[in-house]
Amino acid sequence: MKVLLTGAGGQVGRALAATAPIGVSLVALGRDKLDISAPGAAARMVAEVAPDLILNAAAYTAVDRAESEPALALAINGTAVGRLAAAAGSGTRLVHISTDFVFDGRASTPYTPTAATAPLSVYGRSKLAGEQAAGVNALIVRSAWVYATEGANFVHTMLRLMRTRDEVRVVADQIGTPTFVRGLAETVWRLVNQGRTRIWHHTDSGQTSWHEFAVAIMEEALALGLLEKPVPVIPISTADYPTAARRPAYSVLDCTATTAALGEAAPHWRENLRAMLSEVKARG
Repeated sequence: MKVLLTGAGGQVGRALAATAPIGVSLVALGRDKLDISAPGAAARMVAEVAPDLILNAAAYTAVDRAESEPALALAINGTAVGRLAAAAGSGTRLVHISTDFVFDGRASTPYTPTAATAPLSVYGRSKLAGEQAAGVNALIVRSAWVYATEGANFVHTMLRLMRTRDEVRVVADQIGTPTFVRGLAETVWRLVNQGRTRIWHHTDSGQTSWHEFAVAIMEEALALGLLEKPVPVIPISTADYPTAARRPAYSVLDCTATTAALGEAAPHWRENLRAMLSEVKARG
């Protein structure tokens, strides 16, 4: 199977490339090779590569900056997905990665794949536009709070702050599920192998707040020797940490259908955090 992977330089794209199954011929392109928002670029590349499957991991992910760049966010996260779908036509499958930010966070129980969407931010609206543009035959996989061993993400930010500050202040009233990117990538490939379409959810198991996640990062990092000493992790409210974009207060995704399809649940988020930090230590 020949697969065209967009957004190969991002943390999701890198994970998809690293976990590609045997037998997959992967053409992995970062934005320097394929800017999916450029008119005609997707169609030309699809015609050149002639893939059986397009994996779209390209995304505008600057959540707060999107509030001042709505046209750019929509061009990459929404309009470009429609162009990929059009280029794919009827002979090429399309897989698109989406987000918990399509929900408004007013629920008190996990969001199912069919739950009503109501994004609060430009970023969330642009990602929802991408889901809609992907078409009814696409496979859409939503995830949340994604982090990787490498790159810029919440875990590495916390490690840096805990090494350089006397205390760290973290929002405690936003609830979700941290997700190690490798498990997300493996789930995408397994759903692809099963020929799935429609919307599916994947996160690690469990739920927590950003504050509790930060405390866990510190505890696991101390145990592994990645931090020399503990620092106070102070819980604050969303109101204490104003941002340009509104975040959902509760964005836990219901992964029941995915668990049933794959025959197993994802590991608990803390287990995967420990595994990720162990890799960080091994890489020095």
